[in-house]
Amino acid sequence: MIWLSIIAGLVLLTIGAEALVRGASALARRFGLSELLIGITLVGFGTSSPELVSSLAAAFAGSPGVAVGNVVGSNIANILLILGASALIAPIAVQSDGLRRDAPALALATLAMIGVALTGEFGRIAGGVFLAGLAAYLALAYITEKRAADKGLLDIPHETPGAVLPSIALSLAGLALLAFGAKLLVSGAIEVATALSVSETLIGLTIVAVGTSLPELVTSVVASLRGKSGLALGNVVGSNIYNSLGILGATALIHPVAAPPAIVRFDNWVMLAATAALILFAFTRSRIERWEGALLAVCYAAYIGFLVFNA
Repeated sequence: MIWLSIIAGLVLLTIGAEALVRGASALARRFGLSELLIGITLVGFGTSSPELVSSLAAAFAGSPGVAVGNVVGSNIANILLILGASALIAPIAVQSDGLRRDAPALALATLAMIGVALTGEFGRIAGGVFLAGLAAYLALAYITEKRAADKGLLDIPHETPGAVLPSIALSLAGLALLAFGAKLLVSGAIEVATALSVSETLIGLTIVAVGTSLPELVTSVVASLRGKSGLALGNVVGSNIYNSLGILGATALIHPVAAPPAIVRFDNWVMLAATAALILFAFTRSRIERWEGALLAVCYAAYIGFLVFNA
């Protein structure tokens, strides 16, 4: 029954995120937003929503290892596993102008998250600062993309959107499924940790993190298969910025959580190294090659192997 709860939670999270992404993307296209901006903002937020509701549920359940481990583990999985798999399918072309804006934001968000973790707690002040930083980034992203669109420098999709009300209804239905799925996933994960006599932090870094990253995985892989590399890369970059600033920010503001010592000692630095690799690979030759994707995927397998071996 415990595993059934986890599986049901993951299924509901995946369906809910898909509904939210479809509804939000339809609304974005109606207002003429670019593919990259959709990937960074609405799709990035939509595919990060499982992490948000899962971390909030874990914080209220008194499980900081799941709450923080979910975010750190998801950031690592997004880069090493999801971006790696996407690049293996097809090399990812990088829009250098967008990367010059987004790479510093991703680096600063990651460093801020690690810096606060070193203090031992994600408190309400840090949460408020994180959310303010996210708002500033979104405003900058919107302004720069809008200017580029006005100058005709962006390829804006001109798909015929559906009516507004069905898109809003689909988004709300997705949010409802996400909330219920997160409750099932977190409660199941905590019970698994207890039954296996392993730390909640390990469960948060693995089962919960990978589970809540499934929407990013599906979205990025499908985007790569369809040749939408801007959406695939924007989804990962946007999701990691949301995870660090938005999810931890909202969680800390609503219910402060302790920074698990194991994450502070090891996993934060894996996340930093993965972020540095993403930025390095993206800036070299303005694309992420297949061999670079393979290297990222191998590193993720080694990371998970290390966690399991030392459980």
